[in-house]
Amino acid sequence: TPARRRMRTLAWLGMASLCLGAAWAVPAKGERRKAEKPKADLALYENLDLDNYDLTLDNYGEILDLSNYEELYDYGDLAPKIEVGTLAPRPKDPAALPNLGATAETPKPQPVTIAGPVHPAPMPTQALPSCLLCLCIGTSVYCDDADLEHIPLLPPETTYLYARFNRIGAIRASDFTGLKKLKRIDLTSNFISWADVDAFRLLPSLQELILPENRLTALPELPRSIVRLDARLNRIPSTGLQPEAFRHLKQLQFLHLSDNQLDYIPAPLPESLRSLHLQNNNIQTMHEDTFCDSQDHSQIRRALEDIRLDGNPINLSLFPNAYFCLPRLPTGHFF
Repeated sequence: TPARRRMRTLAWLGMASLCLGAAWAVPAKGERRKAEKPKADLALYENLDLDNYDLTLDNYGEILDLSNYEELYDYGDLAPKIEVGTLAPRPKDPAALPNLGATAETPKPQPVTIAGPVHPAPMPTQALPSCLLCLCIGTSVYCDDADLEHIPLLPPETTYLYARFNRIGAIRASDFTGLKKLKRIDLTSNFISWADVDAFRLLPSLQELILPENRLTALPELPRSIVRLDARLNRIPSTGLQPEAFRHLKQLQFLHLSDNQLDYIPAPLPESLRSLHLQNNNIQTMHEDTFCDSQDHSQIRRALEDIRLDGNPINLSLFPNAYFCLPRLPTGHFF
């Protein structure tokens, strides 16, 4: 009937609508899941503090901790293994190996050829020229603290020699032979115990001889050109000075013999003398003519202004007539 046909058609239409609705619902659910997944991922990143995540050269070390970088990665197994053996390659042929049981042939000595170069024997250190052992600047030779035991060979033009703080034990006459221009010799603080009598006498230009802090027990003869003699802190007694050793030294101005073993003042003293240092000796007395001429009361020694006698067992007040020609009294004990 028409009514049944109409009902059947409506039923088919309803079934078709349900099928289409189910088909449309499946992709919608998939799209919804895809939309919800980014939202969940964004929710996770919202919990991270990325405000300061600005990687620059300044904060590179703060963001990335590389302190234990070498502990995390072990590259030992990646390095090629090197077997340390002999430097020479191992021969493949066993015949090439040396025969250890065989005795090596003794090399025959080669005959000496006269035509070949002959090398001279090495010179001892003390025989070397001073400019190889010391410092030479112009005509000055500086040998301070050079561990010398003897005076080295000096250039003939040497004017000033400084050989302080060494271990020189003696001065030989040959040490200064031919040095006509030598003006100053400074041998402070050595082990000098003796000097040849002619070690300095033949030096025509010598003006300053400086020998303090040695072990001298006698002074050699001095050239007449000497202006300054400094032999402090030695072991020189009065018997170690030649009689009237300073009388003819007309240019001597400074005579320093303090801290020795002198028993008396080494008179007569030249008129040129300006400074006489004899402190810390064993001087107990003096003569009236030691400084002045007792027969000439008009004498005035204007040059001799510096006399040191302190540290000696002498009472200077016992010799009032010994100072009348001096511009100043000696320094020492007056009681």
